Amino acid sequence: MYFHLIYILVPIVITAALYRIFVHKSPYYTYPLSNELARHKHTHHHYHKKILFLLRLIALLGLVFLIARPVWIDERSKVNIEGIDIVLAIDVSDSMNVFDDLRDRRSRIEVAKQEAIRFIEKRIDDPIGIVIFGREVISRCPLTLDKNILKELVGELEIGIVNPQGTWLGTGLATAVNRLRTSKAKSKIIVLLTDGEPTPPEKIEPEVAINLAKQFGIKVYTIGIGNENGGYFAHPFFGVQQVPYSLNVSLLKKIAQETGGMFLKANNPQEMRIAYDTINKLEKTEYQTTLFHRYYEAFLTFIWIILGLLALELMLRLFIWRGV
Repeated sequence: MYFHLIYILVPIVITAALYRIFVHKSPYYTYPLSNELARHKHTHHHYHKKILFLLRLIALLGLVFLIARPVWIDERSKVNIEGIDIVLAIDVSDSMNVFDDLRDRRSRIEVAKQEAIRFIEKRIDDPIGIVIFGREVISRCPLTLDKNILKELVGELEIGIVNPQGTWLGTGLATAVNRLRTSKAKSKIIVLLTDGEPTPPEKIEPEVAINLAKQFGIKVYTIGIGNENGGYFAHPFFGVQQVPYSLNVSLLKKIAQETGGMFLKANNPQEMRIAYDTINKLEKTEYQTTLFHRYYEAFLTFIWIILGLLALELMLRLFIWRGV
């Protein structure tokens, strides 16, 4: 809050200094002998006044500068942090409106959103991107470290944001691969979350998408939602109705195994949390980086300098240039 005062005080001090130098005139007295003394070079210029004024000005600007709370930064400190490039590919087809636990009637999409946000919050140093797919595919967000934007975009996901009448799993995976294609990170992963099986015909078939992921060294973790008993939805007239199980487990396992990832099954909301937590624990890559995180207060150093300037001005006035 006090930092903004600098934008007010610095112009005031500079304006006052310019006024003192160029506008303000000290009283000037003439005496009958002044011209004669000047002609014989018995007079001298008062440069000491300018020196004293400069010392006072520097001290005043220093006091204004201290409002910003200057700090020293240890630029040499290095720490090990964990980072990895990640794309979340999230199914937003119609079946994601289904819920899997009669005791927890949150829809699959709501649970997926909440757990994805939790995952994003934990990956502090990781660039993350978002791809969503139904019968269409959209790259919702490129790789970014802005976790607030990511959480906001995930929180706004809803069924119908793309055509929900199908699941273009292969095209969604290929789009996620494209987001990581130019990444320079040593580790690149895709977290592919779905509750169905591909709806043909797709623009890019799953087999092609798998080969693309392998070509660019991208691991794919697949999370399959739903259990063998099927899911549920609340009908406005007939109450809770059951829907059949349609997850293509063999395809999701194949995607994970061939790309070096892992298949994780989420039968209910609790297991979806466990799936994300498992990926979070498994995918950590340490690297050393310079972090400007060690700060040392510079206030005392500068205050002693300012006090020294004021003391110098005072001594000059009292003992050398007395009466100035």
